[in-house]
Amino acid sequence: MTTDTLATAPIWVDSDADLARLCERWAGCTALAVDTEFMRSQTFYPLAGLIQIGDGDGCYLIDPLAIDNFQPLVTLLTDPGVTKVLHSCSEDLEVFARLLGVVPEPLFDTQLAAAFAGFGFSVGYANLLKAVLGVDIPKSETRSDWLRRPLSPSQLKYAALDVAYLPVLYAKLVAILEDNGRLDWVRRDSRELVAGGNGQDDLDSYYIRIKSAWKLNRRELAVLKSLSRWREQQARSEDLPRNHLIKDRVLWDMARRQPKTQAQLARLDEMPPRLARRHGDTLLSLIAAATTGDPDNYPQHLNGPLPPQQGDLLKALKASALERAEAMGLPVEVMVRKKEFEFIVRSGMEDGSEYTLPDRLQGWRKTVIGDELVRVANEFKRTGTSQ
Repeated sequence: MTTDTLATAPIWVDSDADLARLCERWAGCTALAVDTEFMRSQTFYPLAGLIQIGDGDGCYLIDPLAIDNFQPLVTLLTDPGVTKVLHSCSEDLEVFARLLGVVPEPLFDTQLAAAFAGFGFSVGYANLLKAVLGVDIPKSETRSDWLRRPLSPSQLKYAALDVAYLPVLYAKLVAILEDNGRLDWVRRDSRELVAGGNGQDDLDSYYIRIKSAWKLNRRELAVLKSLSRWREQQARSEDLPRNHLIKDRVLWDMARRQPKTQAQLARLDEMPPRLARRHGDTLLSLIAAATTGDPDNYPQHLNGPLPPQQGDLLKALKASALERAEAMGLPVEVMVRKKEFEFIVRSGMEDGSEYTLPDRLQGWRKTVIGDELVRVANEFKRTGTSQ
């Protein structure tokens, strides 16, 4: 049976007995293709609509709405002898963490692997299949309702195609990576993806992500931190997207203005009237508590944009990384992220301080690019040039 034929005849799995039987069989595989379809437009958490498994001989569509006992799947997804092959897996990991309490491990992300194999950064699944296998697949169902039943024939084929070619793609990418000596790099980065998927959210840190939070003083940051933590808890409790509950800029405005009465709260720009009525007392209490706390416990100031005088060093670091990446045939984004350039610059801004590397630029990246970036930064500090 050809790969495309597998996708036109997927096997629907909607009973605990069938799932258990298949998982027992799949435990003998060295690698399995895995994907999910989910909905999230109106909820905080992703709602799993479908789990796809491809074993090279068939495409299996598991209906999470009909399964009661997921334990066989949990055991399979965490089996150290079975590599789980996914493409651009971050959202899938979130689906599995929510539905099953685990993420697939060990994991091989074909989007990550593609970057190390010379197919570009963040390449989409359809484009990667075209580049590696010469295969065209439709994209017509990307915004489908995956919670409806029955799914349409078009949806079933689309979902099956997502795993039909993954085993072949995986084998091709592994062969390329073995030839260029980068397979271990992909495996290390894949383990980091798993660690991130297994990590616990730090509810106290979300305020750092809010745009322009760096403009607030420490007292205002204490308010923003408290309000942001409340929103995280409430959004999870009500299963609402953060900004459906209350937008970032409203939190920022509350932190800056620090209203003391319901009337002042209601006058804030874009404050949802319903939210003010339901949670106004709570919000005012949080603001009052944050502003009357010990100032020594206020959050530290957040970094704003880099000072203009650091711009030349930032450019020198980026140029050095780009030169190295091009020489290796790698996307520069795989080697160094924007925030990591900024980390290096900030680490040496104080008089007498030495430039240091962020955690991600340790390991293999330290030898490949990290040490060179530190050398460039130190040379720039000494002479004003990277040469």
